[in-house]
Amino acid sequence: MATLRDIKRRITAVKNTKQITKAMKMVAASKLRKAQTRMIEMRPYADKMNEVIAGMSGDGEGLHPLLVQRPRKTVEVVILTSDRGLCGAFNTNILKAAEKLIAKRKEENFNVSISVVGKKAFDYFKRRNIATRNSWVGISGKMSYSDVQKIANDIIDSYINETIDEVFLVYNKFRSVIAQETQVVRLLPLTASEGTEETTSASTVFIYEPSRQEIFNQLLPKNIEVQVYRALLESQASEEAARMTAMENATKNADEMISKLTLQYNKARQASITKELMDIVGGVEALKE
Repeated sequence: MATLRDIKRRITAVKNTKQITKAMKMVAASKLRKAQTRMIEMRPYADKMNEVIAGMSGDGEGLHPLLVQRPRKTVEVVILTSDRGLCGAFNTNILKAAEKLIAKRKEENFNVSISVVGKKAFDYFKRRNIATRNSWVGISGKMSYSDVQKIANDIIDSYINETIDEVFLVYNKFRSVIAQETQVVRLLPLTASEGTEETTSASTVFIYEPSRQEIFNQLLPKNIEVQVYRALLESQASEEAARMTAMENATKNADEMISKLTLQYNKARQASITKELMDIVGGVEALKE
């Protein structure tokens, strides 16, 4: 049975843990507000750009390498996770969705190439001796647009060089503080079917200046950057929301554990006092005899 000193030490340890989880929750809440603002501002821009590109590219195959539809041999899966843990099932859900997509493509006899963003995905595949084509770690929570450009340029170059023939992004989309939705989005090749019917039909009235070719050369790579940036912002907001929720639950669990340990401590203390009183009474009775 645990002694009073042991129980008291456990109570102190749990209280210290509670202080840490409470502080982490506050930090995550602060970061979430900033990440959520950037993400909400980015969403309309990314959606509209995707629609416009989809409408413009309806009959533009051959005008730009990113519009080329070729037989699929190698499928690239880009997985977005966090660099740090303590964020509930955030990374687990992403990795499960990625594994499911990889397994499905392998069943269809495609070669699968994997690129990862975030230390958690990098470590996950490294432990399983699964090679990754490229990886970007250390940008979680401090992402800049230059990081986005590096990722987008790598994807674009690999597609143009025909190293990969199709690209999927796997990430968490922010729904609310308590809900994140795993997304599997095809990034390349660009097709008109990704837009709405209104967007597709509107492509016939576009007027191109200076020329359609030059506009494609500028906008198509930029669209890839924007969609990668949007996915990273969604992932960052989802990560902070998941961490805030996880730390809030951890703080509540610490409170419950402290209550149970305090009750156990009081019972043990009462039992110790009762035992001491019994020993005193027994000693007094022995002296009377």
